[in-house]
Amino acid sequence: MKPINVGLLGLGTVGTGVVRIVEGHQEDLSSQVGSTIHIRKVLVKDPLKQRNLKVDEELLTENPWDVINDPEIDVIVEVMGGIDPTKQYILEALSQGKHVVTANKDLMALHGPEILEKARVHKCDVYYEASVAGGIPIIRTLMEGFSSDRIKKIMGIVNGTTNFILTKMSQEGAAYADVLKEAQALGYAESDPTSDVEGLDAARKMAILGTLGFHTNVGLEDVEVRGISQVKKEDIAYAKRLGYEMKLLGIAERQDDQISVVVQPTMVSTSHPLASVNGVYNAVYVYGEAVGETMFYGPGAGEMPTATSVVADLVAVIRNIRLGVTGQTAHHVYKEKKLKSDDQIAYKNFILLDVHDKAGVLAQITQVFAEFDVSLESVVQQPNPHNPDAEIIIITHEANQASMKRVLEHFKSLDVIKSIKSAYRVEG
Repeated sequence: MKPINVGLLGLGTVGTGVVRIVEGHQEDLSSQVGSTIHIRKVLVKDPLKQRNLKVDEELLTENPWDVINDPEIDVIVEVMGGIDPTKQYILEALSQGKHVVTANKDLMALHGPEILEKARVHKCDVYYEASVAGGIPIIRTLMEGFSSDRIKKIMGIVNGTTNFILTKMSQEGAAYADVLKEAQALGYAESDPTSDVEGLDAARKMAILGTLGFHTNVGLEDVEVRGISQVKKEDIAYAKRLGYEMKLLGIAERQDDQISVVVQPTMVSTSHPLASVNGVYNAVYVYGEAVGETMFYGPGAGEMPTATSVVADLVAVIRNIRLGVTGQTAHHVYKEKKLKSDDQIAYKNFILLDVHDKAGVLAQITQVFAEFDVSLESVVQQPNPHNPDAEIIIITHEANQASMKRVLEHFKSLDVIKSIKSAYRVEG
C-alpha cells in the first residue's frame, strides 16, 4: 500500500521523540496500519543546528508552508507549541484536507471548538491525546472508554512541575522558593515558571478534560484558578500532621447538568490514591455513574512518554484513513454550558488562624461559623514556639463556597483574629 506521508512541525524534545519512534518502530507500526509511515518534511528554526538525532538534511525546512502546502503530505504532526502562528498553520492544513495530530494544550484549550469545527467541515481528523498528561491516554479514555457512562467528576494532578515542588516540600520540609530553584535547575520548571506555579497550565488541561467529560464547551475563563506560590512549608507540615498531603488539583464536577471547574492547592487525605502520586508524575481520577471510581497514572511529560501519545494518535488517524472514516471521530459538544454558582459548590475546608491568646476567642470564632451555617469537623489549638499568641486549625464539614467566603470575610473584621494564615480545600 501507498506510504502515509507525515509533515512534522517542530523538532524539539517531543518532535525528536516522534522521529525516534516512527523510525525505530517502523515494523510494528506498519503492521498495525497496513503501510509504512514516512516523515516527508520537518519544520525547524535552524537546519544547521547540532542535534542528538540524525535527520536527513533534505527533510528539514525553515518555511512552514513547505510542509503545509506539500500535496503529498497526508498528516500534519504539530509539536512546535504556541498559539500564533500555530493556529493559522493548523487551520490551513485542515482546509487542504490534511489530518492533524497535536500536543498543543494551549491551542486546544483556547481554540479547540474552532479547530474541531474546521476539521468536521473538511472531513479531517484532529487528535490531541498528548495535550493533557503526557503519556497517560486520558483523552481517548474519556471519548471512548466512558462513552456509555455519565461522568460525574474528574479530579487530577495534571502538572508535573508543581507536583515535584509540593512533593519535595512534603518529603524534605523545604521552602517553596528553594524547591522552585531546584526544579528550574533540573529543567522541570521554566525560567519564568508562572504558567506552572500559578495553575494556568493545569487550568488549560482541565478546560480540555471538562469539555470532553461533560460534552460542553468549557473555556479557560470558566476555570477558577489558584496556584501554589503562596503555599508555605508550615501549611504542608500541618497537613501531614492531620493526615493529608498537599497537591495542586484540577477538579471538574457535574451535578444535574451544572458544572464547576477549579484548579487549586488541595489537602488530599493520605488514604486517597492521589495522595501517593509524587514527583513529576501525573494522575487523573474519574468518577462515572456506572463504573464508579477509576484512576489513570503515569509520566505527565518528557520526550518519549509524550511522543508515544503523539504516535498513538498518528496510528489512529492512519487507521481511519484506511477505513475511509476520517472526520467522524471528533468530540461532539451538545450540552448547554451551565456553571454552578458559589452556593452550589461545596467541599470541606482547612483554615489556619493566628489569634490572640485570651479567653473567649474560640467562642467568637465558632459563632461566626454558626451564623453562616458552616458546621465544624474538628478544631485544634496548636502551640507554636515561634508565635507568642495562638494558632487555631479548623477543618469544616462540607460547606458551600459562598458561605465560606462570607466566613473568611467576616474573620477579617474580627478583633480576636490577627490573620487568616491559610485556607485550603480538603478532598478525600
